[in-house]
Formats: sequence, C-alpha cells, structure tokens
Amino acid sequence: MAARVAAGAVARKIIPGVTIRGALIQMGPHKIDRTNWDWGQVDRNPFFCPDEAAAGRWEKLVDEARKAGSSLGAVVECVATGVPPGWGAPLYAKLDSELASAMMSINAVKGVEIGAGFGAARLRGEENADRMRPASEGSNHPEFLANNAGGIAGGISTGQPVLVRVAFKPTSSILTPVETVTRDGDATDIVTKGRHDPCVGIRGAPVVAAMMALVLADQKLLHRAQCG
Repeated sequence: MAARVAAGAVARKIIPGVTIRGALIQMGPHKIDRTNWDWGQVDRNPFFCPDEAAAGRWEKLVDEARKAGSSLGAVVECVATGVPPGWGAPLYAKLDSELASAMMSINAVKGVEIGAGFGAARLRGEENADRMRPASEGSNHPEFLANNAGGIAGGISTGQPVLVRVAFKPTSSILTPVETVTRDGDATDIVTKGRHDPCVGIRGAPVVAAMMALVLADQKLLHRAQCG
C-alpha cells in the first residue's frame, strides 16, 4: 500500500489543478454526522475522520473489537475537485469504470460507489437527474444543481467534483475461531495469531486518494493524446 501512496504523490504532480481528499465516513454500522464535516479534522485524528465526535467514539469501538479478537469494516469517501470536463471516454477507458477497477484492486475492498451509488436505485429519474442551468456571468460552463452522478456522465467527467465511496471488509485475520476445513477436507477451526488490524479501512483513506490520483493522471494524459 505504501507503494501506491508514493505513486499517487507523483501522479498529483501531473494534475496540479486537481485537489484530492479522502476521509473515513463509516466504521462498522456507525456513520459520521455529515453536518459535522470538517476537512481540517482529517489530519487531527488517527482515523482520517472529518467528524471529531465520531472519531472519539470510534476509538472505543476499535478497542472493543481488538479485545474481542474481532474486526470491523469501514467506508472511505474520496472527492476530487478541479477535474475539468472531458476526461474519460464513452465506451472504453470510461472514467467511472477505471475508478471502480482501481479501487477494487485495493486489498480488502468489496464495494465501490460513484456519486449517489446504490442510493440512486431508490430515486425516480427526475430526482436522480443532475439538473443544469446556463452558465453564470464570468463562467464558461453550465451550472449543475446536483451531483448524483459523482462528476461523471457517460464515462466522461462533467467538471463537477468526482465522488467515490469505497467499502472495506472486516479484517479476515482475527483471533476469534472460525470454521474451516483442512487440506484433507476435514472440519476444523482456524485462529490467526499475532498482531492484526482490527479495522483495515482506517488506513484506507490515503490509499483510496492515491488511486484516485493515479486514475485522473492517466485520464489527463489520455485526453491530451486524443485531443491535443
């Protein structure tokens, strides 16, 4: 994972006008209060959490899981602002498919949402539509009234913030006995000894942000090659 974060730092040099930030927004079933969102808090707690109160509660949750020999899942949200419209493609090398592939390549990731994600399935078409209005004075781009698409339409960036959420499974290496089978197919229990993360998603925020940077850097270079 360290190699990915290092590569992401290089990728950010290719996209200097783009700001990418990641944050842990859920641990187990416990979500942050989005009204408390403060990006400044992300670097002030060990959870990369934008909600100071939630970070305080999560300390106890992680400690309880560790003492119980168990683990917790987590969700990381990552947003890239300053992405210009036009990056991506309508069929192959779609921006959203490239992002999904990159995020799924991270260890322990089991789900990826872009924009409203699974929440879009609960909406009607007119509710999910990212309505547009003419450009305001001094702007060259139309204004969007929503961002359910997560900054990507038809596989191409719209100029809105690119928004991705990534779900990490609970760490599988735990002290709690779990049923399994031996090489001979006989029933047994497995217990993983040693020191293991009670929540691998805690370290996921910088990795997700790095993968976002790598994909956007690739897409910028592809766009330059295609369009000059």
